[in-house]
Amino acid sequence: MSKAAQPSSLYFVLALTVLLGLAYMALQWKTYPSARAPIALGDGTALLPYDSVPFIKPPEPPKPKPVLTPPVLEIVEDTEEVTETLFDVPEPGPDTAIMAVDSVAVAEEPLEDLLPLLGVEEKPVFPGCEQATDTYACFQEKLQQHIRKVFQYPESAKSMGLEGRVSVQFTIQKDGQIGGIRLRGPHEVLEAEAERIIAALPKMIPGKQRGIPVNVAFVMPIHFVLR
Repeated sequence: MSKAAQPSSLYFVLALTVLLGLAYMALQWKTYPSARAPIALGDGTALLPYDSVPFIKPPEPPKPKPVLTPPVLEIVEDTEEVTETLFDVPEPGPDTAIMAVDSVAVAEEPLEDLLPLLGVEEKPVFPGCEQATDTYACFQEKLQQHIRKVFQYPESAKSMGLEGRVSVQFTIQKDGQIGGIRLRGPHEVLEAEAERIIAALPKMIPGKQRGIPVNVAFVMPIHFVLR
């Protein structure tokens, strides 16, 4: 080969080497997805980048329950001597004296100042019922007869059209007289007539508790009805 052709061959080899190097670099060049862009998978789904996944705080473990330490019981020896007192109770014999019942004191409760009619031992007796088999039934019958006998509808109550029931409470006192009249009704005119009816009751035989006359309370209604 001539000396003039040597430089051309050298340049050709250098150029060919550069081209092969560029081609190799082009074949080896790779691109990577952005760190914040989703990565597509082959099954049609996408994988989020690590910094896009929401953080889920795990639940806190339950707190352990406190362990209760049982109290320590200290056993102390009993060194104190206790003297027991024995009572000698003699067995009753044929010569043992029996205490009479009359010699035992009985404490009596004081009598109440006012007793209800159904709570007194001996109920009051209406005059004329002394010989009746059931004095309480006779008392009620005589009381109704008395009300029907002396009842008068007040003219002022008629003119005002007043009707209703008057509840009456009165006391049959220790001497048999009527007292302590209390009334509750729809109008004072009707209450006044009910008071007049009860005040006109005759003297009763008083009720007794343990054989002693006592005050006895009685409650009843009186109805006022216009016809």
